[in-house]
Amino acid sequence: MGLPEKVLERPGYNVTIHMIYHHANTIFKDMEIVSRTKKGILRYKWSDAAARIERLAAALAAIGVGRLDRVATMDWNTHWHYETYFAAPMMGAVLHPINIRLAPSEIVYIMNQAEDKVLIVNSDFLPLVQAIAPKIKSLEHIIVVDTDSVPDKIAGIPVYHYEDLLKEKGGSFEWPEVSEDQPAAMGYTSGTTGLPKGAYHSHKMIVLHAMSGALYLATASDFVTIKSSTTILHIVPMFHVYSWGLPYIVTLLGMKQVYPGKLDPAVLLKLIHEEKVNFTAGVPTILYMLLTHPDAKKYDLRGLLFVNGGSALPRGLAELAMKMGIRVMVGYGMTETAPILTLAAPPSHLGVTEENYLDYALRTGWPIPLVHLQVVDPEGKPVPKDGKTMGEIVVRAPWITPEYYMAPEKTEAAWRDGWFHTGDIAVWFPDGSIVIQDRDKDVIKSGGEWISSVRLEDAISQHPGVAQVAVIAAKHPKWQERPVAIIVPKPGWEDKITTEEIRNFLMKNYVEPGHIPKWWLPDKVVLVEQLPMTSVGKINKRVLREKFANILLEEG
Repeated sequence: MGLPEKVLERPGYNVTIHMIYHHANTIFKDMEIVSRTKKGILRYKWSDAAARIERLAAALAAIGVGRLDRVATMDWNTHWHYETYFAAPMMGAVLHPINIRLAPSEIVYIMNQAEDKVLIVNSDFLPLVQAIAPKIKSLEHIIVVDTDSVPDKIAGIPVYHYEDLLKEKGGSFEWPEVSEDQPAAMGYTSGTTGLPKGAYHSHKMIVLHAMSGALYLATASDFVTIKSSTTILHIVPMFHVYSWGLPYIVTLLGMKQVYPGKLDPAVLLKLIHEEKVNFTAGVPTILYMLLTHPDAKKYDLRGLLFVNGGSALPRGLAELAMKMGIRVMVGYGMTETAPILTLAAPPSHLGVTEENYLDYALRTGWPIPLVHLQVVDPEGKPVPKDGKTMGEIVVRAPWITPEYYMAPEKTEAAWRDGWFHTGDIAVWFPDGSIVIQDRDKDVIKSGGEWISSVRLEDAISQHPGVAQVAVIAAKHPKWQERPVAIIVPKPGWEDKITTEEIRNFLMKNYVEPGHIPKWWLPDKVVLVEQLPMTSVGKINKRVLREKFANILLEEG
């Protein structure tokens, strides 16, 4: 008798988020969870969290939440948010974290398209909810955290106090059998190039993503030591691509977890010190804020690992971090990919040393297990692995969203020939690593040739007078586009940072050694007091392009 074409499915063998929950229940019952609330620091163990997760599921079921109902969240990084990460998908509903930094009109659009039935919201956002709730047609229940009292109703919608709801309606709950292919969570892109796009991920996608991320972090490199004795501070907003999957990853690994509530640099630094944090992640902006905050000098930050994502980590900022004893490395992913695709923890076999560590750690990284990645030309053919030839990153992985929610035309544009097209322009190397050169929309097309704004930003950031920099394409009458550098100068450098100063710095340190071509040098430097940011903490180049796109034309 031959083998069956399809392996038989048996109860309990679905790959679902329940498996992460049950693993922690079995191995890591004493895992500590720390959460900063308005009343102070709350501490409890995983066993307590597991009981509360079960009670939350029972309470949600009692108010009518069923299979595939969307449970939206508007919260900071708190233990309440963490509990919802498990309770909602494990009861068969769909977790939907909402980016509270989006415009109210975008949030209304997202919640209506997702058809959110329940909203779990931090009391800080009640004024926003009161303004938008009348416009959310599907919303039936509002649950409020981090407060002593709540209104009876908002726009006619019943309002509950989270803790009271758990006491009154929470109890034992029998977890249902859930298919591994059922949607577990959904999120939306930040909408920088149009309306936000919805992406959903199944239980199996989220679990495989967590397992792959945990495996890579724990084993790939001699420079990274992640284990159950590690303490993580959750800086990545929990409304941003499931906090990069980190709540699930570190629960699998049994780490102590610290949830800081609202992200304030002074508070983060204090928590890093008091809770002995040695692992965190975030965008370059948050690292810059931590390193340059006046309180940074009060604390010993040596031994901290900072995983950068969201946008390129300038070498100047990375070197400052390393001088303060913070090890940095880069990661890469997208909302659509749940999100991690690559991490720049240099594989041990490459023989990387402390002296050349940043040369590898500042690459976009190596694909984590189960990710198949290529860099291709416009015809879809792989470009040479020479570290020079640019092409688009295309990927396959078990956790890439199969489609944009209710947007078939956008799905068709992204999924082509069996590959997900990221829109990111990169080079790749013989060792399998990649370095992103730009987003397709950010690359500067000068005289038919490409200039990488990311590489220029990295070089300019190392000037001693540059605090922050963004390079954009400005229109040019002859070359179509030319680079313009928008710079926030360090104090005392306001009168010294000029176009000539930056061009001379680049000529001496980058052009003459042959790192970048001379024709890449920016045509102009513009000084600003601050750079505009997107809702997830990236520099908003769209705003800069709108403001400065014609600056070279205006000067004749």
